[in-house]
Amino acid sequence: MTRRIINHFTSNPKNDILSGITVSLALVPEAVAFAFVAGIDPLVGLYGAFIMGIITAIFGGRPGMISGATGATAVVMVHMIAKGNEVGAAMATPIDNLGLQWLFITLLIVGGIQIAAGVFRLGKFVRLIPHPVMMGFVNGLAIVIFLSQLSLFKEKINNEYHWLQGTELYVMFALVGLTMAIMYLLPKLTTKIPSALVAIVTVTAITILAKLDVSTVGSFIIDGGGTGLQGGLPTFQAQIFTLFGTIGEHWSLILSTAAILAAVGLIESLMTLNLVDELTETRGSGNIECVAQGSANILSGFFGGMGGCAMIGQSLINVNSGGRGRLSGIVAALGLLCFILFAAPLIEQVPIAALVGVMFMVVIGTFAWSSFRIINKIPKSDAFVLIAVSAITVWHDLAIAVIIGVIISALVFAWKNATMIRARKRIKEDGTKVYEIWGPLFFGSITNFNEKFAPSTDPESVEIDFIESKISDHSGIEAMRGIANKYLDLGKSIKFTHLSPDCKTLLIRANPKFADVIEDSVDDPRYYVVTDKLDEDEEILKKVL
Repeated sequence: MTRRIINHFTSNPKNDILSGITVSLALVPEAVAFAFVAGIDPLVGLYGAFIMGIITAIFGGRPGMISGATGATAVVMVHMIAKGNEVGAAMATPIDNLGLQWLFITLLIVGGIQIAAGVFRLGKFVRLIPHPVMMGFVNGLAIVIFLSQLSLFKEKINNEYHWLQGTELYVMFALVGLTMAIMYLLPKLTTKIPSALVAIVTVTAITILAKLDVSTVGSFIIDGGGTGLQGGLPTFQAQIFTLFGTIGEHWSLILSTAAILAAVGLIESLMTLNLVDELTETRGSGNIECVAQGSANILSGFFGGMGGCAMIGQSLINVNSGGRGRLSGIVAALGLLCFILFAAPLIEQVPIAALVGVMFMVVIGTFAWSSFRIINKIPKSDAFVLIAVSAITVWHDLAIAVIIGVIISALVFAWKNATMIRARKRIKEDGTKVYEIWGPLFFGSITNFNEKFAPSTDPESVEIDFIESKISDHSGIEAMRGIANKYLDLGKSIKFTHLSPDCKTLLIRANPKFADVIEDSVDDPRYYVVTDKLDEDEEILKKVL
Protein backbone atom coordinates (compact mmCIF):
# COMPACT_ATOMS: atom_id res chain seq x y z
CA MET A 1 0.00 0.00 0.00
CA THR A 2 2.80 2.39 0.94
CA ARG A 3 4.62 1.54 -2.28
CA ARG A 4 1.50 2.26 -4.30
CA ILE A 5 1.03 5.66 -2.64
CA ILE A 6 4.69 6.55 -3.33
CA ASN A 7 4.39 5.47 -6.98
CA HIS A 8 1.26 7.60 -7.39
CA PHE A 9 3.17 10.58 -6.00
CA THR A 10 6.17 9.91 -8.23
CA SER A 11 7.82 6.87 -9.72
CA ASN A 12 10.37 9.01 -11.57
CA PRO A 13 11.08 12.34 -9.79
CA LYS A 14 13.30 13.72 -12.57
CA ASN A 15 10.72 13.19 -15.30
CA ASP A 16 7.91 14.54 -13.15
CA ILE A 17 9.82 17.69 -12.20
CA LEU A 18 11.00 18.48 -15.75
CA SER A 19 7.60 17.69 -17.20
CA GLY A 20 5.92 19.89 -14.58
CA ILE A 21 8.18 22.82 -15.49
CA THR A 22 7.30 22.36 -19.16
CA VAL A 23 3.59 22.33 -18.39
CA SER A 24 3.85 25.43 -16.18
CA LEU A 25 5.33 27.36 -19.11
CA ALA A 26 2.47 26.27 -21.36
CA LEU A 27 -0.10 27.13 -18.68
CA VAL A 28 0.71 30.85 -18.69
CA PRO A 29 -0.63 31.91 -22.12
CA GLU A 30 -3.54 29.47 -21.88
CA ALA A 31 -4.75 30.81 -18.52
CA VAL A 32 -4.28 34.40 -19.70
CA ALA A 33 -6.11 33.78 -22.98
CA PHE A 34 -9.09 32.14 -21.25
CA ALA A 35 -9.28 35.00 -18.76
CA PHE A 36 -9.58 37.40 -21.69
CA VAL A 37 -12.32 35.20 -23.17
CA ALA A 38 -14.25 35.42 -19.89
CA GLY A 39 -13.71 39.19 -19.72
CA ILE A 40 -11.68 39.25 -16.50
CA ASP A 41 -8.16 40.21 -15.40
CA PRO A 42 -5.40 37.77 -16.47
CA LEU A 43 -4.29 37.29 -12.87
CA VAL A 44 -7.72 35.84 -12.05
CA GLY A 45 -7.12 33.20 -14.71
CA LEU A 46 -3.61 32.52 -13.44
CA TYR A 47 -4.78 32.21 -9.82
CA GLY A 48 -7.53 29.85 -10.98
CA ALA A 49 -5.00 27.72 -12.85
CA PHE A 50 -2.75 27.54 -9.77
CA ILE A 51 -5.52 26.65 -7.31
CA MET A 52 -7.18 24.12 -9.62
CA GLY A 53 -3.81 22.62 -10.47
CA ILE A 54 -2.46 22.20 -6.93
CA ILE A 55 -5.65 20.78 -5.39
CA THR A 56 -6.38 18.26 -8.15
CA ALA A 57 -2.71 17.25 -8.36
CA ILE A 58 -2.66 16.33 -4.67
CA PHE A 59 -6.17 14.93 -4.18
CA GLY A 60 -7.40 14.10 -7.70
CA GLY A 61 -8.26 10.69 -9.03
CA ARG A 62 -5.78 10.70 -11.89
CA PRO A 63 -2.05 11.23 -11.17
CA GLY A 64 -0.37 13.15 -13.97
CA MET A 65 -3.52 14.96 -15.12
CA ILE A 66 -3.38 18.77 -15.22
CA SER A 67 -6.26 21.08 -14.27
CA GLY A 68 -6.63 24.83 -14.62
CA ALA A 69 -8.61 27.61 -16.25
CA THR A 70 -10.11 26.32 -19.51
CA GLY A 71 -11.84 27.68 -22.57
CA ALA A 72 -14.83 25.37 -22.16
CA THR A 73 -15.67 26.95 -18.80
CA ALA A 74 -14.66 30.49 -19.85
CA VAL A 75 -17.28 30.68 -22.59
CA VAL A 76 -19.97 29.66 -20.07
CA MET A 77 -18.93 32.37 -17.58
CA VAL A 78 -18.76 35.31 -19.96
CA HIS A 79 -22.52 36.09 -20.16
CA MET A 80 -23.00 36.02 -16.39
CA ILE A 81 -19.92 38.19 -15.77
CA ALA A 82 -21.09 40.75 -18.32
CA LYS A 83 -24.58 40.80 -16.79
CA GLY A 84 -23.14 41.21 -13.29
CA ASN A 85 -20.97 44.15 -14.38
CA GLU A 86 -24.03 45.74 -15.97
CA VAL A 87 -26.07 45.33 -12.78
CA GLY A 88 -23.20 46.65 -10.64
CA ALA A 89 -22.81 49.77 -12.77
CA ALA A 90 -26.56 50.52 -12.56
CA MET A 91 -26.80 50.29 -8.75
CA ALA A 92 -27.40 53.38 -6.60
CA THR A 93 -23.92 52.84 -5.22
CA PRO A 94 -22.07 51.36 -8.23
CA ILE A 95 -19.97 48.25 -7.62
CA ASP A 96 -16.99 47.66 -9.90
CA ASN A 97 -16.45 44.15 -11.29
CA LEU A 98 -19.67 42.83 -9.74
CA GLY A 99 -19.76 40.13 -12.43
CA LEU A 100 -16.41 38.84 -11.20
CA GLN A 101 -17.75 38.71 -7.63
CA TRP A 102 -20.77 36.79 -8.89
CA LEU A 103 -18.37 34.34 -10.49
CA PHE A 104 -16.75 33.63 -7.12
CA ILE A 105 -20.18 32.93 -5.62
CA THR A 106 -21.08 30.73 -8.60
CA LEU A 107 -17.93 28.66 -8.11
CA LEU A 108 -19.07 27.74 -4.60
CA ILE A 109 -22.24 26.24 -6.07
CA VAL A 110 -20.29 24.57 -8.88
CA GLY A 111 -18.01 22.94 -6.33
CA GLY A 112 -20.95 21.68 -4.29
CA ILE A 113 -22.54 20.06 -7.36
CA GLN A 114 -19.30 18.40 -8.40
CA ILE A 115 -18.57 17.08 -4.92
CA ALA A 116 -22.11 15.66 -4.78
CA ALA A 117 -21.47 13.92 -8.13
CA GLY A 118 -18.41 12.26 -6.64
CA VAL A 119 -20.13 11.30 -3.38
CA PHE A 120 -23.01 9.70 -5.29
CA ARG A 121 -20.47 7.91 -7.51
CA LEU A 122 -21.59 9.40 -10.81
CA GLY A 123 -18.03 9.48 -12.12
CA LYS A 124 -18.28 5.81 -13.12
CA PHE A 125 -20.67 6.72 -15.94
CA VAL A 126 -17.71 7.91 -18.03
CA ARG A 127 -17.16 4.20 -18.73
CA LEU A 128 -20.42 4.19 -20.70
CA ILE A 129 -18.99 6.51 -23.33
CA PRO A 130 -18.70 4.50 -26.60
CA HIS A 131 -15.40 4.32 -28.47
CA PRO A 132 -16.67 6.26 -31.54
CA VAL A 133 -17.61 9.11 -29.19
CA MET A 134 -14.13 9.00 -27.68
CA MET A 135 -12.49 9.08 -31.11
CA GLY A 136 -14.71 11.92 -32.25
CA PHE A 137 -13.92 13.75 -29.02
CA VAL A 138 -10.14 13.56 -29.46
CA ASN A 139 -10.36 14.46 -33.16
CA GLY A 140 -12.57 17.46 -32.46
CA LEU A 141 -10.32 18.42 -29.57
CA ALA A 142 -7.24 18.33 -31.80
CA ILE A 143 -8.96 20.57 -34.33
CA VAL A 144 -10.07 23.01 -31.61
CA ILE A 145 -6.54 23.23 -30.21
CA PHE A 146 -5.16 23.81 -33.71
CA LEU A 147 -7.68 26.54 -34.52
CA SER A 148 -7.10 28.26 -31.16
CA GLN A 149 -3.40 28.61 -32.02
CA LEU A 150 -4.10 30.35 -35.33
CA SER A 151 -5.16 33.53 -33.52
CA LEU A 152 -1.57 33.79 -32.27
CA PHE A 153 -0.45 34.40 -35.86
CA LYS A 154 -2.01 37.86 -35.58
CA GLU A 155 -0.72 41.20 -34.30
CA LYS A 156 -2.58 44.14 -32.80
CA ILE A 157 -2.50 47.34 -34.88
CA ASN A 158 -4.66 50.33 -33.89
CA ASN A 159 -6.69 48.13 -31.51
CA GLU A 160 -7.44 45.69 -34.32
CA TYR A 161 -5.91 42.28 -34.95
CA HIS A 162 -4.37 41.56 -38.35
CA TRP A 163 -2.61 38.49 -39.74
CA LEU A 164 1.16 38.63 -39.67
CA GLN A 165 2.74 39.34 -43.03
CA GLY A 166 6.16 39.38 -44.65
CA THR A 167 9.24 38.85 -42.48
CA GLU A 168 7.27 38.64 -39.23
CA LEU A 169 5.20 35.76 -40.59
CA TYR A 170 8.27 33.93 -41.93
CA VAL A 171 10.07 34.29 -38.59
CA MET A 172 7.00 32.99 -36.77
CA PHE A 173 6.83 29.96 -39.07
CA ALA A 174 10.55 29.33 -38.66
CA LEU A 175 10.40 29.40 -34.84
CA VAL A 176 7.30 27.19 -34.77
CA GLY A 177 8.97 24.77 -37.17
CA LEU A 178 12.18 24.73 -35.10
CA THR A 179 10.19 23.97 -31.95
CA MET A 180 8.37 21.09 -33.65
CA ALA A 181 11.61 19.75 -35.15
CA ILE A 182 13.31 19.67 -31.75
CA MET A 183 10.32 17.92 -30.18
CA TYR A 184 10.28 15.35 -33.00
CA LEU A 185 14.02 14.65 -33.25
CA LEU A 186 15.24 14.91 -29.64
CA PRO A 187 13.39 11.79 -28.37
CA LYS A 188 15.25 9.79 -31.04
CA LEU A 189 18.53 10.79 -29.34
CA THR A 190 17.49 10.79 -25.67
CA THR A 191 14.35 10.64 -23.57
CA LYS A 192 16.00 11.71 -20.34
CA ILE A 193 14.74 15.29 -20.64
CA PRO A 194 11.39 16.51 -21.98
CA SER A 195 11.74 17.57 -25.59
CA ALA A 196 9.10 20.29 -25.13
CA LEU A 197 11.15 21.96 -22.37
CA VAL A 198 14.33 21.83 -24.47
CA ALA A 199 12.45 23.29 -27.44
CA ILE A 200 11.02 26.19 -25.41
CA VAL A 201 14.37 27.04 -23.79
CA THR A 202 16.23 26.81 -27.13
CA VAL A 203 13.81 28.97 -29.10
CA THR A 204 13.64 31.50 -26.25
CA ALA A 205 17.45 31.73 -26.16
CA ILE A 206 17.61 32.24 -29.93
CA THR A 207 15.08 35.07 -29.89
CA ILE A 208 16.83 36.82 -26.99
CA LEU A 209 20.38 36.45 -28.37
CA ALA A 210 19.35 37.37 -31.91
CA LYS A 211 17.15 40.20 -30.58
CA LEU A 212 14.26 39.10 -32.76
CA ASP A 213 11.16 41.28 -32.68
CA VAL A 214 8.53 38.59 -32.07
CA SER A 215 5.39 38.20 -30.00
CA THR A 216 6.14 37.05 -26.47
CA VAL A 217 4.12 36.08 -23.42
CA GLY A 218 4.54 39.64 -22.10
CA SER A 219 3.38 41.33 -25.30
CA PHE A 220 0.49 38.88 -25.55
CA ILE A 221 -0.78 39.93 -22.11
CA ILE A 222 -0.41 43.64 -22.85
CA ASP A 223 -2.10 43.34 -26.27
CA GLY A 224 -5.02 41.61 -24.57
CA GLY A 225 -5.51 44.49 -22.14
CA GLY A 226 -3.46 43.23 -19.21
CA THR A 227 -0.63 45.04 -17.45
CA GLY A 228 1.80 42.15 -17.07
CA LEU A 229 2.39 38.84 -15.37
CA GLN A 230 3.58 40.12 -11.98
CA GLY A 231 1.21 39.55 -9.07
CA GLY A 232 1.01 38.43 -5.46
CA LEU A 233 -0.37 35.45 -3.59
CA PRO A 234 -4.11 34.75 -3.98
CA THR A 235 -6.01 36.43 -1.14
CA PHE A 236 -9.16 35.29 0.64
CA GLN A 237 -12.30 37.03 -0.67
CA ALA A 238 -13.64 38.21 2.68
CA GLN A 239 -16.60 40.04 1.11
CA ILE A 240 -17.90 37.01 -0.81
CA PHE A 241 -20.81 36.29 1.55
CA THR A 242 -21.91 39.93 1.76
CA LEU A 243 -22.26 39.92 -2.04
CA PHE A 244 -25.06 37.33 -1.93
CA GLY A 245 -27.40 40.26 -1.37
CA THR A 246 -26.42 41.80 -4.72
CA ILE A 247 -27.79 38.83 -6.66
CA GLY A 248 -31.42 39.72 -5.98
CA GLU A 249 -33.61 38.63 -8.86
CA HIS A 250 -30.69 37.13 -10.76
CA TRP A 251 -30.57 33.83 -8.85
CA SER A 252 -31.80 31.92 -11.90
CA LEU A 253 -28.83 33.19 -13.92
CA ILE A 254 -26.39 32.24 -11.15
CA LEU A 255 -27.86 28.75 -10.65
CA SER A 256 -28.16 27.95 -14.36
CA THR A 257 -24.59 29.10 -14.98
CA ALA A 258 -23.37 27.03 -12.02
CA ALA A 259 -25.18 23.92 -13.27
CA ILE A 260 -23.74 24.27 -16.78
CA LEU A 261 -20.25 24.99 -15.43
CA ALA A 262 -20.40 21.94 -13.18
CA ALA A 263 -21.58 19.69 -16.01
CA VAL A 264 -19.07 21.00 -18.55
CA GLY A 265 -16.23 20.79 -16.04
CA LEU A 266 -17.03 17.22 -15.02
CA ILE A 267 -17.55 15.95 -18.55
CA GLU A 268 -14.30 17.48 -19.80
CA SER A 269 -12.40 16.30 -16.71
CA LEU A 270 -13.72 12.74 -16.88
CA MET A 271 -13.11 12.54 -20.62
CA THR A 272 -9.55 13.73 -20.05
CA LEU A 273 -9.15 11.16 -17.29
CA ASN A 274 -10.35 8.45 -19.65
CA LEU A 275 -7.94 9.62 -22.37
CA VAL A 276 -4.95 9.69 -20.01
CA ASP A 277 -5.96 6.23 -18.74
CA GLU A 278 -5.68 4.90 -22.28
CA LEU A 279 -2.36 6.62 -22.94
CA THR A 280 -0.74 5.40 -19.72
CA GLU A 281 -2.53 2.01 -19.59
CA THR A 282 -3.49 2.70 -15.97
CA ARG A 283 -6.79 3.52 -14.31
CA GLY A 284 -7.83 6.61 -12.40
CA SER A 285 -10.88 7.16 -10.21
CA GLY A 286 -13.63 9.29 -11.71
CA ASN A 287 -15.45 9.68 -8.39
CA ILE A 288 -12.37 10.94 -6.55
CA GLU A 289 -11.68 13.31 -9.44
CA CYS A 290 -15.22 14.73 -9.15
CA VAL A 291 -14.66 15.52 -5.46
CA ALA A 292 -11.24 17.03 -6.14
CA GLN A 293 -12.57 19.20 -8.98
CA GLY A 294 -15.40 20.43 -6.78
CA SER A 295 -13.10 21.21 -3.86
CA ALA A 296 -10.71 23.07 -6.15
CA ASN A 297 -13.53 25.19 -7.60
CA ILE A 298 -14.76 26.11 -4.11
CA LEU A 299 -11.26 27.18 -3.03
CA SER A 300 -10.83 29.04 -6.31
CA GLY A 301 -14.00 30.99 -5.54
CA PHE A 302 -12.81 31.82 -2.02
CA PHE A 303 -9.36 32.94 -3.21
CA GLY A 304 -10.25 34.92 -6.32
CA GLY A 305 -9.58 32.44 -9.15
CA MET A 306 -11.76 31.81 -12.17
CA GLY A 307 -12.11 28.08 -11.50
CA GLY A 308 -11.90 25.54 -14.28
CA CYS A 309 -11.45 21.83 -14.92
CA ALA A 310 -8.99 19.37 -16.43
CA MET A 311 -6.89 20.80 -19.27
CA ILE A 312 -6.62 18.26 -22.04
CA GLY A 313 -3.78 19.88 -23.97
CA GLN A 314 -1.61 20.41 -20.89
CA SER A 315 -2.38 16.91 -19.61
CA LEU A 316 -1.16 15.48 -22.92
CA ILE A 317 1.99 17.62 -22.78
CA ASN A 318 2.62 16.28 -19.27
CA VAL A 319 2.08 12.65 -20.20
CA ASN A 320 4.10 12.90 -23.42
CA SER A 321 6.94 14.57 -21.48
CA GLY A 322 7.11 11.70 -19.02
CA GLY A 323 4.95 13.11 -16.22
CA ARG A 324 3.09 10.25 -14.56
CA GLY A 325 2.91 11.02 -10.84
CA ARG A 326 1.20 13.64 -8.70
CA LEU A 327 4.55 15.41 -8.41
CA SER A 328 4.34 16.58 -12.03
CA GLY A 329 1.03 18.37 -11.41
CA ILE A 330 2.29 19.85 -8.15
CA VAL A 331 5.45 21.17 -9.85
CA ALA A 332 3.35 22.63 -12.69
CA ALA A 333 1.09 24.50 -10.25
CA LEU A 334 3.93 25.72 -8.01
CA GLY A 335 5.96 26.64 -11.07
CA LEU A 336 3.10 28.79 -12.32
CA LEU A 337 2.88 30.52 -8.92
CA CYS A 338 6.65 31.11 -8.92
CA PHE A 339 6.40 32.70 -12.35
CA ILE A 340 3.77 35.09 -11.01
CA LEU A 341 5.74 35.92 -7.86
CA PHE A 342 9.39 35.88 -8.90
CA ALA A 343 10.06 35.19 -12.57
CA ALA A 344 7.57 37.36 -14.43
CA PRO A 345 10.20 39.37 -16.39
CA LEU A 346 11.88 36.16 -17.57
CA ILE A 347 8.72 34.27 -18.50
CA GLU A 348 7.38 37.29 -20.36
CA GLN A 349 10.30 36.89 -22.79
CA VAL A 350 9.24 33.39 -23.88
CA PRO A 351 8.17 33.68 -27.54
CA ILE A 352 4.62 32.70 -28.35
CA ALA A 353 5.97 30.76 -31.35
CA ALA A 354 7.63 28.24 -29.03
CA LEU A 355 4.38 27.56 -27.20
CA VAL A 356 2.47 27.35 -30.50
CA GLY A 357 4.96 24.75 -31.73
CA VAL A 358 4.44 22.70 -28.58
CA MET A 359 0.67 22.82 -29.01
CA PHE A 360 0.93 21.85 -32.69
CA MET A 361 2.83 18.72 -31.66
CA VAL A 362 0.08 18.04 -29.11
CA VAL A 363 -2.44 18.32 -31.96
CA ILE A 364 -0.52 15.78 -34.04
CA GLY A 365 -0.27 13.41 -31.10
CA THR A 366 -3.91 13.85 -30.08
CA PHE A 367 -5.67 13.35 -33.41
CA ALA A 368 -6.79 9.75 -33.96
CA TRP A 369 -5.29 9.31 -37.42
CA SER A 370 -6.47 5.70 -37.44
CA SER A 371 -10.03 7.00 -37.80
CA PHE A 372 -9.34 7.69 -41.50
CA ARG A 373 -8.29 4.05 -41.96
CA ILE A 374 -11.27 2.50 -40.19
CA ILE A 375 -14.03 4.92 -41.21
CA ASN A 376 -15.17 2.61 -44.07
CA LYS A 377 -14.78 -0.56 -42.00
CA ILE A 378 -16.93 0.27 -38.97
CA PRO A 379 -20.77 0.35 -38.90
CA LYS A 380 -22.25 3.41 -40.56
CA SER A 381 -23.90 4.46 -37.31
CA ASP A 382 -20.52 4.47 -35.52
CA ALA A 383 -18.95 6.43 -38.37
CA PHE A 384 -21.77 8.97 -38.16
CA VAL A 385 -21.28 9.34 -34.39
CA LEU A 386 -17.52 9.80 -34.83
CA ILE A 387 -17.94 12.53 -37.44
CA ALA A 388 -20.84 14.21 -35.61
CA VAL A 389 -18.97 14.42 -32.30
CA SER A 390 -15.89 15.84 -34.06
CA ALA A 391 -17.98 18.46 -35.88
CA ILE A 392 -20.02 19.49 -32.82
CA THR A 393 -16.84 19.77 -30.74
CA VAL A 394 -15.43 22.25 -33.24
CA TRP A 395 -18.70 24.06 -33.86
CA HIS A 396 -20.06 24.32 -30.34
CA ASP A 397 -18.55 22.69 -27.26
CA LEU A 398 -16.73 19.57 -26.08
CA ALA A 399 -19.26 18.69 -23.40
CA ILE A 400 -22.30 19.16 -25.66
CA ALA A 401 -20.63 17.04 -28.35
CA VAL A 402 -20.04 14.17 -25.93
CA ILE A 403 -23.61 14.32 -24.61
CA ILE A 404 -25.07 14.29 -28.12
CA GLY A 405 -22.72 11.48 -29.16
CA VAL A 406 -23.75 9.33 -26.20
CA ILE A 407 -27.45 9.98 -26.90
CA ILE A 408 -27.09 9.04 -30.58
CA SER A 409 -25.15 5.88 -29.66
CA ALA A 410 -27.76 4.93 -27.07
CA LEU A 411 -30.62 5.42 -29.55
CA VAL A 412 -28.82 3.33 -32.19
CA PHE A 413 -28.18 0.60 -29.62
CA ALA A 414 -31.81 0.64 -28.49
CA TRP A 415 -33.09 0.50 -32.06
CA LYS A 416 -30.84 -2.43 -32.98
CA ASN A 417 -31.86 -4.38 -29.88
CA ALA A 418 -35.52 -3.53 -30.45
CA THR A 419 -35.46 -5.46 -33.73
CA MET A 420 -33.59 -8.46 -32.30
CA ILE A 421 -36.47 -10.06 -30.39
CA ARG A 422 -37.75 -13.30 -31.93
CA ALA A 423 -40.35 -15.97 -31.09
CA ARG A 424 -39.98 -19.61 -32.20
CA LYS A 425 -43.28 -21.49 -32.08
CA ARG A 426 -43.95 -25.20 -31.49
CA ILE A 427 -46.79 -27.44 -30.25
CA LYS A 428 -46.31 -29.94 -27.42
CA GLU A 429 -47.83 -33.41 -27.48
CA ASP A 430 -50.57 -32.28 -25.08
CA GLY A 431 -51.58 -29.47 -27.46
CA THR A 432 -49.87 -26.64 -25.55
CA LYS A 433 -48.45 -23.96 -27.84
CA VAL A 434 -44.97 -22.85 -26.83
CA TYR A 435 -43.44 -19.48 -27.73
CA GLU A 436 -39.66 -19.58 -27.27
CA ILE A 437 -38.59 -15.95 -26.89
CA TRP A 438 -35.11 -14.89 -27.97
CA GLY A 439 -33.67 -11.40 -27.42
CA PRO A 440 -34.03 -8.63 -24.80
CA LEU A 441 -37.47 -7.43 -23.74
CA PHE A 442 -37.37 -3.70 -22.96
CA PHE A 443 -39.10 -0.47 -23.93
CA GLY A 444 -37.76 -0.58 -27.48
CA SER A 445 -38.78 -4.15 -28.27
CA ILE A 446 -42.26 -4.43 -26.72
CA THR A 447 -44.06 -3.56 -29.98
CA ASN A 448 -42.31 -6.39 -31.84
CA PHE A 449 -42.88 -8.65 -28.81
CA ASN A 450 -46.64 -8.04 -28.80
CA GLU A 451 -46.88 -8.77 -32.52
CA LYS A 452 -45.59 -12.33 -32.01
CA PHE A 453 -48.76 -13.54 -30.27
CA ALA A 454 -52.26 -14.42 -31.51
CA PRO A 455 -54.40 -14.90 -28.36
CA SER A 456 -57.71 -15.31 -30.20
CA THR A 457 -56.51 -18.18 -32.44
CA ASP A 458 -54.08 -19.87 -30.05
CA PRO A 459 -55.07 -23.12 -28.26
CA GLU A 460 -56.43 -23.22 -24.72
CA SER A 461 -53.00 -23.68 -23.15
CA VAL A 462 -50.04 -21.42 -23.94
CA GLU A 463 -46.50 -21.39 -22.61
CA ILE A 464 -44.04 -18.52 -23.10
CA ASP A 465 -40.46 -19.71 -22.67
CA PHE A 466 -37.90 -17.03 -21.71
CA ILE A 467 -34.84 -19.28 -21.65
CA GLU A 468 -33.07 -17.04 -24.20
CA SER A 469 -34.60 -13.74 -23.20
CA LYS A 470 -34.43 -11.29 -20.32
CA ILE A 471 -36.84 -8.63 -19.05
CA SER A 472 -34.84 -5.44 -18.72
CA ASP A 473 -37.22 -2.74 -17.51
CA HIS A 474 -40.74 -1.82 -16.40
CA SER A 475 -41.95 -1.58 -20.00
CA GLY A 476 -41.09 -5.26 -20.40
CA ILE A 477 -43.06 -6.11 -17.26
CA GLU A 478 -46.08 -4.23 -18.54
CA ALA A 479 -45.83 -5.99 -21.91
CA MET A 480 -45.88 -9.38 -20.16
CA ARG A 481 -48.82 -8.31 -17.99
CA GLY A 482 -50.71 -7.21 -21.09
CA ILE A 483 -50.13 -10.51 -22.89
CA ALA A 484 -51.11 -12.52 -19.81
CA ASN A 485 -54.35 -10.56 -19.41
CA LYS A 486 -55.29 -11.08 -23.07
CA TYR A 487 -55.11 -14.87 -22.69
CA LEU A 488 -56.75 -14.90 -19.25
CA ASP A 489 -59.62 -12.70 -20.46
CA LEU A 490 -60.29 -15.33 -23.14
CA GLY A 491 -60.37 -18.03 -20.47
CA LYS A 492 -57.13 -19.59 -21.63
CA SER A 493 -54.23 -20.87 -19.56
CA ILE A 494 -50.82 -19.15 -19.80
CA LYS A 495 -47.49 -19.91 -18.16
CA PHE A 496 -44.14 -18.06 -18.20
CA THR A 497 -41.23 -20.49 -17.96
CA HIS A 498 -37.47 -20.37 -17.54
CA LEU A 499 -37.44 -16.88 -16.11
CA SER A 500 -34.21 -15.93 -14.35
CA PRO A 501 -34.45 -15.38 -10.57
CA ASP A 502 -34.06 -11.61 -10.89
CA CYS A 503 -36.81 -11.47 -13.52
CA LYS A 504 -39.16 -13.45 -11.26
CA THR A 505 -38.45 -11.11 -8.38
CA LEU A 506 -39.02 -8.08 -10.59
CA LEU A 507 -42.35 -9.39 -11.90
CA ILE A 508 -43.78 -10.50 -8.56
CA ARG A 509 -42.70 -7.26 -6.90
CA ALA A 510 -44.55 -5.32 -9.60
CA ASN A 511 -47.67 -7.51 -9.29
CA PRO A 512 -48.00 -10.45 -6.81
CA LYS A 513 -50.57 -12.10 -9.15
CA PHE A 514 -47.70 -12.92 -11.52
CA ALA A 515 -46.79 -15.74 -9.14
CA ASP A 516 -49.83 -17.69 -10.50
CA VAL A 517 -48.55 -17.69 -14.09
CA ILE A 518 -44.82 -18.18 -13.42
CA GLU A 519 -43.69 -21.78 -13.54
CA ASP A 520 -40.68 -22.70 -11.39
CA SER A 521 -38.88 -24.81 -13.98
CA VAL A 522 -35.98 -26.89 -12.72
CA ASP A 523 -35.28 -28.57 -16.05
CA ASP A 524 -33.16 -26.59 -18.42
CA PRO A 525 -32.58 -27.95 -21.93
CA ARG A 526 -29.63 -25.61 -22.57
CA TYR A 527 -27.33 -26.10 -19.58
CA TYR A 528 -27.02 -27.83 -16.22
CA VAL A 529 -27.37 -25.84 -13.02
CA VAL A 530 -24.90 -26.36 -10.20
CA THR A 531 -26.76 -27.06 -6.94
CA ASP A 532 -25.94 -27.45 -3.29
CA LYS A 533 -25.63 -31.21 -3.86
CA LEU A 534 -22.26 -30.57 -5.48
CA ASP A 535 -20.66 -30.56 -2.03
CA GLU A 536 -22.20 -33.96 -1.26
CA ASP A 537 -20.93 -35.37 -4.56
CA GLU A 538 -17.43 -34.14 -3.80
CA GLU A 539 -17.46 -35.86 -0.42
CA ILE A 540 -18.58 -39.14 -2.02
CA LEU A 541 -15.86 -38.82 -4.67
CA LYS A 542 -13.19 -38.28 -2.00
CA LYS A 543 -14.29 -41.45 -0.17
CA VAL A 544 -14.20 -43.50 -3.38
CA LEU A 545 -10.70 -42.26 -4.27
